Amino acid sequence: MIPFDDIPRTEPFLPGADGRCVDINLARLQQLGMVTHEGGRTGVAEDFRIIKRPLLRSARGLDGTTIRHGNLIVVTSALPGEGKTFCAINLAMSMAMERDTTVLLVDADVARPALLTVLGLAARPGLMDVLLDDELDLSDVILRTNVPALSILPAGRRNKHATELLASRSMTGLLEDIASRYADRIVIFDSPPLLITTEASVLAAQMGQIVMVVESERTTHSAVREALRQIEACRNINLIYNKIQSFAVSDHYSYYD
Repeated sequence: MIPFDDIPRTEPFLPGADGRCVDINLARLQQLGMVTHEGGRTGVAEDFRIIKRPLLRSARGLDGTTIRHGNLIVVTSALPGEGKTFCAINLAMSMAMERDTTVLLVDADVARPALLTVLGLAARPGLMDVLLDDELDLSDVILRTNVPALSILPAGRRNKHATELLASRSMTGLLEDIASRYADRIVIFDSPPLLITTEASVLAAQMGQIVMVVESERTTHSAVREALRQIEACRNINLIYNKIQSFAVSDHYSYYD
């Protein structure tokens, strides 16, 4: 398996006008040990089949309780390097295999975007650009992919006021639009770690469901408790405990380079 840190980063920032259809290198993802449609019944694929089921039931209100924005799911962690990007992509890929379900995968790690790099794609305009430009529509930056039910919303350009942008009325309106535009859509946000940036807790407060990734034998109890304290107002929190080696893929990076 290839660690994420060994993947060369693609630096050019491509305009979105003609590039809204992209091809994810699925063979490469399979080599990385990730879920793909053609990857078969691997251990990781089976794990994420189990993980996604209660999230989908909650998103659709099948347990008798309607969750506001239940189809908005944020994947985060206490600290960098716990595998949240790995989990967000695998969860999105697994959910995209469902019948009558479409998935939007959002790179909301706006301090240090990594999602497109892992998928082998160049940086493009995205979430931050929409929040900054009133004339830019969500449809202008969402990328359709060669996975029929999966689309991607890049993070876009970095901005020193990212926390304020994510807490703005524009973001609230954007989330309302994303949550309600398509009834069958599940939206998965790859968030910054909770104990590293303020953006993570601001984002989590606006989600219907939270998935927190915890790396075994590395993340301390105190770090987990502090991370959970920051999102204690959120009622639907799920934990993924990464005790299997294939889960512990490092997405470690340094913020504010």
